[in-house]
Amino acid sequence: MKNEKQIEQKLVTETRKKGGLAVKFVSPGYAGMPDRLVLLPGGKLAFVEVKAPGKKPRMLQVKRHEMLRELGFQVFVLDATEDIPGLLETIAEGGDAQ
Repeated sequence: MKNEKQIEQKLVTETRKKGGLAVKFVSPGYAGMPDRLVLLPGGKLAFVEVKAPGKKPRMLQVKRHEMLRELGFQVFVLDATEDIPGLLETIAEGGDAQ
């Protein structure tokens, strides 16, 4: 079973293969923001919260995700490497976040 760090590294690697970036997103003074900002060709952007398998976001994280979605951004919670291809495809297509 993969841990959170391994899932995050796989997201970075797979995003690069698609010609994009999965940059660490740090927001000092504004806790609960997602871990990664995924930037794909064509101006596609999404926030990704990476969790260990089966783990759920904390309440503050859920609130931040809701806020970002209300602003029109895609926000995903990722807890399995096998979900990465579909996640990147959804971001590339500009589809609805999970």
